[in-house]
Amino acid sequence: MLSVVISAWNEEQNLPRVVASVRGLADEIVVVDTESTDKTKLVAKQLGCQVFSHPNTGIVEPVRNFSIAKAKGDWVLLLDADEEVSPALKKHIQKVISENKADYFRIPRRNYIFGRWIKSSHWWPDYVYRLFRKGYIVWDSAIHSIPQTRGLGLDFSSDEDHAIIHHHYSTISQYFERVNRYTDHQLSLLVANGVVFKWQYLLQKPAQEFLRQFFSRGGYKEGIHGLALSGLQTFSEMTLYLKLWQHHGFSDQKVSLPEFGKQASSVIRDYSWWYFEETGKNTFFLLKPFVKIHRRIATFLCRFLS
Repeated sequence: MLSVVISAWNEEQNLPRVVASVRGLADEIVVVDTESTDKTKLVAKQLGCQVFSHPNTGIVEPVRNFSIAKAKGDWVLLLDADEEVSPALKKHIQKVISENKADYFRIPRRNYIFGRWIKSSHWWPDYVYRLFRKGYIVWDSAIHSIPQTRGLGLDFSSDEDHAIIHHHYSTISQYFERVNRYTDHQLSLLVANGVVFKWQYLLQKPAQEFLRQFFSRGGYKEGIHGLALSGLQTFSEMTLYLKLWQHHGFSDQKVSLPEFGKQASSVIRDYSWWYFEETGKNTFFLLKPFVKIHRRIATFLCRFLS
């Protein structure tokens, strides 16, 4: 028996799509509502789902174990309300359950953001633990935590037919709303780990995030979508460390121009390194030595000026 378990908060618009996508696959569909203020519970009942309630925790991880406990099936497929299962994925899920070769599976997700499937490495294949025998996976309550597993696990192939479709962000406002919620939980982790605010973080952390998203993870290959997402992720890091500053009572710290220049030069140096690293990959091989020389000159000037 397969139970499909869906977590939902204000998802009256998305629920019909995800429920329709698992018809014929699920023996039961369980929806756990986290204090929605719209018609989520009513829509779920009209769709024939079993509906349970859980306090709103702001993130889904603390709800996972409660939701799984409500499932009657010996297999569980865990979904969010803004996801859906394609016909090809549905057939593959039925196949792997019948083959009985593993106790849990990681499934890739196709993240659609601002109307486009984003394939840079942060967003694809984006493996998630979603199909498992009941009792073989337990979640920690921390945001974006990796669950504890037992038994044998396997991965679905990282291709379109084997991926969950995730309608992630459809508007900029939706992104900002989630950033505010998520950074509250990320702040609690920083505080628990004893991280103390330093003004340098306001330069270092956002810059590191932009470089990671745009260069290291290949965001630049996604055009304007990649640039926009890299900037938004940068904004998220800035928000997090400003909240850490707030947590410490908006502590007064001196920002000297020499120290600011040192931090800014470090950011520029890192940007230059990544820029020439990535452009060098696509440079004609006879020109690559000149690109390396250019990079060394730029790095020297940054160090000299700092």
